[in-house]
Amino acid sequence: MATYEAGWEALGDSTRRAIVERLADHPQAVGELAAELPVSRPAVSQHLKVLKDAGLVTERAAGTRRIYRLNPAGVAALRDQLDTFWNRALASYKDVVEQPTEEPTEERS
Repeated sequence: MATYEAGWEALGDSTRRAIVERLADHPQAVGELAAELPVSRPAVSQHLKVLKDAGLVTERAAGTRRIYRLNPAGVAALRDQLDTFWNRALASYKDVVEQPTEEPTEERS
């Protein structure tokens, strides 16, 4: 399986994020994706290769076409990592908030 870093890097490109967004709706072929995006079919194919190498999409043959869909395992792995980061951040925030505050000391003369 691809590394988490590859998944995050793959999503760093706005065109690849747009592809992922469209594939979240339903599986699509390269031509369908290209018709909805401001990039060429070859460019969409290259972006899909990056997403596939990162483990975020899978493909299957349907006659002469390749149909791409999101890879639930790859997307779940990124979500798990994001949940881990978020939970860690919330725990750190909780620790800071729950620390007792020091009362200002006044010097008396």
